[in-house]
Amino acid sequence: QVQLVESGGGLVQPGGSLRLSCVASRRGFSINYMNWYRQAPGKGRELVATVASGGWTNYADSVKGRFIISIDNVKNTVYLQMNSLNPEDKAVYYCNTGTGRLASWGQGTQVTVSS
Repeated sequence: QVQLVESGGGLVQPGGSLRLSCVASRRGFSINYMNWYRQAPGKGRELVATVASGGWTNYADSVKGRFIISIDNVKNTVYLQMNSLNPEDKAVYYCNTGTGRLASWGQGTQVTVSS
């Protein structure tokens, strides 16, 4: 497993933008792929976006055209640029890599969209 630390959440007005960061740290670790999930109050965890080390990306329909996921392989950091935010984007955002017993999750960062 690898330690993941998210940052960049906060309060933003509708239509605003935020950029989340996820830093992966473990000696000798290189990101193969990274997911961003989010969990809104009273709802299940939703896969928002995925990026692979070669640059391949995938997005949930709900964020396509508004969010951009990117990777810096040198810094072992994945970013989620979130634009045109609306109240439905309010959630705790988590980064994740690996599955099952090898899954690593960050502690989450809160995003609130409100006027």
